[in-house]
Amino acid sequence: MANFSKKFLKAGVQFLGGCCGTTPNHIRVMKSAMRAVHAQKSQAKAGSREPILTETPPAPLGERSKIGRLVAAGEFVTLVEIVSPRGISAAKELEGARLLAGHGVHAINVPDSPRASARMSAQSLCIQIQQQAGIETVLHYTCRDRNLLGMQSDMLGAQAIGLRNMLLITGDPPKLGSYPNATGVFDVDAIGLTNMVHRLNGGVDLGGRSIGQPASLTIGVGVNPVHHDHDGELRRFVWKVEAGAEWAITQPVFDIQALYRFLDDLERLQVRIPIIVGAWPLVSYRNALFMNNEVPGIVIPQSIMERMEKAKDASDSQKIGIEVAHTMVEELRKQVAGFQVSAPFGKIEIALKVLGLS
Repeated sequence: MANFSKKFLKAGVQFLGGCCGTTPNHIRVMKSAMRAVHAQKSQAKAGSREPILTETPPAPLGERSKIGRLVAAGEFVTLVEIVSPRGISAAKELEGARLLAGHGVHAINVPDSPRASARMSAQSLCIQIQQQAGIETVLHYTCRDRNLLGMQSDMLGAQAIGLRNMLLITGDPPKLGSYPNATGVFDVDAIGLTNMVHRLNGGVDLGGRSIGQPASLTIGVGVNPVHHDHDGELRRFVWKVEAGAEWAITQPVFDIQALYRFLDDLERLQVRIPIIVGAWPLVSYRNALFMNNEVPGIVIPQSIMERMEKAKDASDSQKIGIEVAHTMVEELRKQVAGFQVSAPFGKIEIALKVLGLS
């Protein structure tokens, strides 16, 4: 019901309802989906193309963080994704972060309640990693759970505590997670949030008032090279760049040719911010089926699905998954700004093998 509500709204429908069998739960998730669509539409109409007023020019990207320096210098960036724990102890995640730091990975990427699941605050884990593992972090930050005032407060707090790299994304609707009765806020989408952080970097808050010393956050955004609405995704990405995005991370990519086509489109549009490519090493055929069928924005070519299906055993499946991801890293090494590799099920050693660091 929520999926089709979004499709109807994007097609121009003005009123939605349900017939026999529609329950309050159906209406609740439809309303959450409507909020997400309305946030996207308001940003598309309004803010991104207007001049962004700031008091002072933002500090040079290379001076704001290690990742900012690497991206600005055109050096190949290596990120590994670590997901927050479901409980209160981050001991396992901190151990993994120390291992990655010891192997030369540049930063840890921490998702913000991926697939609308309730986990330890990503901001809290980032702080613990930087303070206890001595490696820089990239904080995912979604528009799903906070209103504009809360977002601004979080950005100022992140700056004050020493977090510098932000990946600003709209976020998965709550219906995708284990808590479908939760509601999404979606005051704005990632375009509006990018605009806001860019203003903070210029010393101005949401109300146009000076915040004193400007923030110095690096502004990253998400992009999906294989989105089913290719033109719409390109258009939104251009708006993100116009709103102040300075670098981007893609969804996990499995189709290299599709990525090449996307990069060609960006060049045609003269959108030239650094692109860090997402990579997910598959660990089994079941994992591949789940990613392909259940995770929004993921498309796995049939050739890879067949290779995973023909694997002899669990060890062979993992070997094939690592090989596919590592081959992509090596082929694209000189054509993209870097790679963000996921550590499936917390298996840090798999991510290191994909990056060729173990």
